[in-house]
Amino acid sequence: MVTYVVRRLITAALILLGASFLVYNLTALSGDPLEEFRASNLPNAAQLMQARSQLLDLDTPAPIRYFKWLGGAAGCLVGNCDLGKNLVGQPVTQALGQALVQTLTLVTGATILAILIGVALGIVTALRQYSALDYGVTFLAFLFFSLPIFWIAVLLKEYGAIGFNNFLAHPDIPLPVALGIGLVIGIFAAVVTSGAVRRKATVGAIAFAFVTLVLIVASLTQWFRFPGLGLGVVVIAGVGIAFAVTVLTAGLQNRRALYAALTAVLVGAVVYFPVQPLLNLATPLMILILAVVAVGVGIAAGYFWGGYDRSQSMRAGAITAFVVAFMVLLDRFMQSWPAYFDNRSIRGRPIATIGAGTPNLQGDFWISGIDSFTHLILPTAALILISLASYTRYTRSSMLEVMNMDYIRTARAKGVSERSVVMRHAFRNALIPIATVVALDIGQLIGGAVITETVFSVRGMGFMFLDGISHVDPNPVMGVFVCVAITALAFNLIADLVYSALDPRVRVK
Repeated sequence: MVTYVVRRLITAALILLGASFLVYNLTALSGDPLEEFRASNLPNAAQLMQARSQLLDLDTPAPIRYFKWLGGAAGCLVGNCDLGKNLVGQPVTQALGQALVQTLTLVTGATILAILIGVALGIVTALRQYSALDYGVTFLAFLFFSLPIFWIAVLLKEYGAIGFNNFLAHPDIPLPVALGIGLVIGIFAAVVTSGAVRRKATVGAIAFAFVTLVLIVASLTQWFRFPGLGLGVVVIAGVGIAFAVTVLTAGLQNRRALYAALTAVLVGAVVYFPVQPLLNLATPLMILILAVVAVGVGIAAGYFWGGYDRSQSMRAGAITAFVVAFMVLLDRFMQSWPAYFDNRSIRGRPIATIGAGTPNLQGDFWISGIDSFTHLILPTAALILISLASYTRYTRSSMLEVMNMDYIRTARAKGVSERSVVMRHAFRNALIPIATVVALDIGQLIGGAVITETVFSVRGMGFMFLDGISHVDPNPVMGVFVCVAITALAFNLIADLVYSALDPRVRVK
């Protein structure tokens, strides 16, 4: 294995050298970086041309300039990284760090959510093959996949920002609207539910009544202006999550795993009020520490309850504790929503359409967090919608192939529960082709969503790349290229290693 990894690293280094040489020269020869000054009537145009020529070292042929750049880039191996400067004289390493933060903030959440939602939908549609749910998910996935990202962005800006901001100014939900939304969700719930028609109708009716009642209560209490979960919702939702997590991780027959998950909910309910003063002084490090503590409490609860498979109890307790802690954190963000909404910099329009933050916004950790979230809603939603199709379809086709294997029929014939058949036998083997897709998407993640960043005015990696190309400036282009290329090569190697972990039949020889 060590020999294989070293061989792959040497090959990756050679590929990186060849590709970087081509990209640098193609960028340097793609246009004239002095063109804007040649047609300029400025009295100091000649001086500006000379300054840019010296900055970009245009007197040196492009291939020779590449090797000068390569010498500076090689310094990154010893901690003295020099990737040149951009046209404004800023070091590319500094600009790259700022752009990378913007891109990761924008794309990381969208990619993770797209993977989780897409894989979950792929599994469900594979188990419900040729059902109304299968056809509906397939149609919607390909619909959004086929739409251009800028068109989706325009729709989200119109209805997700402008329309919703207008609603938040007067958050009243008329009864016909509440009934209509409840009816749509009720129909969706009936379609998703498996079984006889009577069961579908019952689930649909319950969903219709519940959603309609929630919307009416939210309208009467002005919940959208003064949101919050409260201890009651945290406990009720936590109990439901405890059962759901137990079903997925251990099965309800493992009562001790269920008790561990419910214990995590109980601990969360007990500390709900005592932890509030601590959250008022929150910092990112404090939130991280509290998350680790919450997971540790869940693991301890699982260890205490034990059972015939203690690891299942610990897993159920840890996941439930993490989700309950997240709900407590979400509730604290909601408590700060009125102060954010009434902030002078927001002006009653909280859902942003451009940028990564509100200029001159004054506030604590919670206000800043809400501001970052409201700026990420639209680009994240746009990226998720166009990314769901690939994950959904790959997961569905892979699951369908695996579910027809002989060992799946053998497991069912031996009396293994359907949960174990799907999650432990089928899903692990279905992950192999998905690992390839995820590895390729990681490179796109670091490279930045170019069109999305342009539409939403986010100065990330994609913006930096396009700006370098438009000004025939190889240095920022090469900075982005190096980050994307190294990440793509590294994750392709990781994907190959993951194969052997997922499938014992795959071994390096």
